[in-house]
Amino acid sequence: MEQKAPRRTREKIMDLSLRLFNEFGEPNITTTIIADEMKISPGNLYYHFRNKDDIVNSIFVTFEEEISRMLAMTQGQRPTMHDVWHYLHHMFQLIWRYRFFYRDLNDLLSRNRTLELHFKEIFGHKIAVVRELCQGLHEDQALDASPAEIDALSSNMVVVASYWLSYQYVLNPRQYTEQPVVDHALASGCYQVLALMQPYLRGETLTHFEELKTKYLQSNT
Repeated sequence: MEQKAPRRTREKIMDLSLRLFNEFGEPNITTTIIADEMKISPGNLYYHFRNKDDIVNSIFVTFEEEISRMLAMTQGQRPTMHDVWHYLHHMFQLIWRYRFFYRDLNDLLSRNRTLELHFKEIFGHKIAVVRELCQGLHEDQALDASPAEIDALSSNMVVVASYWLSYQYVLNPRQYTEQPVVDHALASGCYQVLALMQPYLRGETLTHFEELKTKYLQSNT
C-alpha cells in the first residue's frame, strides 16, 4: 500500500493540472496554484515533480500515447466515409481532453524542447495518415486528385483539425466549456475537415459524404 500512495498522488496532480491548464491556460497556472488546489505543500508537490514543465511533460507522455494509438488504428484499412467521420469525432474528443496543448502551443514550444520535437512528429504522423487515406480513396477511384493536390489536402485537413477547437474558443470564450457548445464544436469540426475533401470525392463516397452532410446540417439548423 505504501508503494502505491505516491503514484496515486502523482496521478491526482496530473489530473488536476490538466483541468487547470485547460480551463485557465497553462501560462496562467503556477505550481503554487496547483499545490493550493491539491491542498498540499509546494514541497510535497516537488517531491513528485521537479517543476511545472515536468508536469506538462508528464501529461504530454499520456497524450502522446493516446494519440499514437489512435493514429495507428487506421493503418492498413480502407475506411468508409462514415468510419472517417466517427474517427474524426474521436480525434476531436482527444484534442478536447488535452486542448491546452493546442491552444497554448506557440508558448509551450518556445520554451519546451521536448514538446517542440514531439509535436512536430505528431503533426507529421497525422499528415501521413490522412495522405494514406486520400491515396487509398484515389486508388479506389473515389477521390480525383493529383499527388500535389493530395499533399495539400492532407496538410490542410490536419491544420483545420488541429486548430478548430482553438478557433471555436475565439468565437465563444465565455461559453466554451458548456456541453452543448462542446458538442457543436466537435460535430462542426468533423464537417469542416471532411468538407475539404468534397470537391475531390466521386461515386458512392461522395454520396455517403452528402448523406453525412445533410444529417449534420439538419441537426445544426
